[in-house]
Amino acid sequence: MTGTRQSGMTRRALLGAFAATTVTAAPTFANAAGFLRGAGDIRRIRMYSGRTGERLDMIYWIEGQYIKDAFKEINHFMRDWRTDEVINMDLRTVDIMAASHNLLDVNEPYMLLSGYRSPKTNAMLRSRSSGVAKNSLHLKGQAADLRLASRSVTQVAKAAMACGGGGVGRYSGSNFTHMDCGNVRAWGR
Repeated sequence: MTGTRQSGMTRRALLGAFAATTVTAAPTFANAAGFLRGAGDIRRIRMYSGRTGERLDMIYWIEGQYIKDAFKEINHFMRDWRTDEVINMDLRTVDIMAASHNLLDVNEPYMLLSGYRSPKTNAMLRSRSSGVAKNSLHLKGQAADLRLASRSVTQVAKAAMACGGGGVGRYSGSNFTHMDCGNVRAWGR
């Protein structure tokens, strides 16, 4: 995978820019799928949940096709663990997560803090924190809150922002990065 070129910049060079903590020349792509081209014609997501103890290491896309059964497992894994409700997660969010993980060049799985949130869960979280949006994209299965022990919130956020596929929130105080497939935007510190 090293040496793969996207818009004249190697993945290794981009990772070097992250290591220097400044990404002044990071490419902007229409969506995260651009980073996944040339990655062996597969897309893979690796996560674990500290809440449920579950682990997921799943190839969900092969040679241009999403794998339906893989997404059933991803949807179940990313369910609202408080209510056990499952919905179809947006494929674009999973692509952003996978592309960001590839850019970070780690073997460690993401820790999933929050994927889908039921209206009941979102209302409960809103009552406890001003940082929870009333119309959160978590309610639509279009967002995930993630953590990597080996990378800082800023490093994970920069990888997600380089994908140019949606919203990226940095929550350094709580040690997680929010990724979604909504409008391209960034917030937090």
